[in-house]
Amino acid sequence: MSYPKTSRAAVVATYGEPIEIRELPVPAEHELEPGALLVRVDVASICGSDVHQWDGLVQALVPASLPIILGHEMMGTVVAFGPGPREDSIGQPLAEGDRLLWTHVYCGQCYECRVKHMPTMCRRKKQYMRTNCERFPYLVGGFAQYCYVFPPSGRVRIPDGVPDGVASAASCALRTIIHAFDRVGRIEPHERVVIQGAGPLGLFAVAMAADAGVRDLVVVGGPAPRLALAQRWGARAVVSVDELPTAEGRLARVRELTDGTGADVVFELSGAPYAFAEGLDFLRPGGRYAVVGQLGGPLTPVQAALIVRKQATILGVQSADIGQFWKALEFVRRTGDRFDFEAMLTTRYPLARINEAIQSMRAFREIKPLVLPWGEEAR
Repeated sequence: MSYPKTSRAAVVATYGEPIEIRELPVPAEHELEPGALLVRVDVASICGSDVHQWDGLVQALVPASLPIILGHEMMGTVVAFGPGPREDSIGQPLAEGDRLLWTHVYCGQCYECRVKHMPTMCRRKKQYMRTNCERFPYLVGGFAQYCYVFPPSGRVRIPDGVPDGVASAASCALRTIIHAFDRVGRIEPHERVVIQGAGPLGLFAVAMAADAGVRDLVVVGGPAPRLALAQRWGARAVVSVDELPTAEGRLARVRELTDGTGADVVFELSGAPYAFAEGLDFLRPGGRYAVVGQLGGPLTPVQAALIVRKQATILGVQSADIGQFWKALEFVRRTGDRFDFEAMLTTRYPLARINEAIQSMRAFREIKPLVLPWGEEAR
């Protein structure tokens, strides 16, 4: 096909205002930097943090340079290469037409990257959906027909057999859960696990815990269709925040389900402001608590003495590196026959309906909506 000159993109010019569909320049083929790629975005999925990026909630924590192209959870097809090797970050060959996931930019040269081996903490990182789209290379977000893969961005080829929508969801929700499980360490089959949240993060965590052999798995969240899917995937019990609207009621139910001892491992994946304090109550002495879902919002009181009395291990988890992207793709490839991952993919929206899609996600009417920048032309 001919090399594109422009790309439609969903642009946030002002926080909280309707997203604009703009026509942006595509970097010319000779402008592709060494190691860069141009990718046609086939599917982008909407993450809760896309909603919070649009409404400005995360601006105080992670400043963005407006205007921005929304979207950071996407997959696409390689259109063109800048000069340099044609392979992904784990050495697999790449060619035009291959399907791809790619990461934010981590510099690989700072203390966090080199000494701490924590690239997600990179002090010089550059992130899709937070980079100004009026400057080269313009296409710096997922809700667009094309995206520029920066030279330092990790990239990994999508295995055959992994559907586009599932691959897109794996590029954020699942790779973050892979990171969370990596940080928590081995979970023994006899250990009790409580997952706070039944959105994409929570559902992927259910699948991973069930695949690891965890039998005593409880999910706290809602609404009912998400909890039903969690049970289908392996949750032994669910606790509905709609049926038990108070923290006291939920704590009593979780203690009942864990024989009064609490959970060995708790994952906070809901993002609810009150959830961190509640998760500490769910935790048994000596337990591990992975906190993933908190992106900002109001301050809430926490009984810090519980951390001491329970000798709890608290683990913060942010984003993921390219190895965890690869693990995410391998997980859905390997377990796709066991877990119907496409069941969490809800409405398909063309790019022109992006505002409707964001509002639907904001109202919790969706689990994981998809944006199709090319409409029905997307696979």
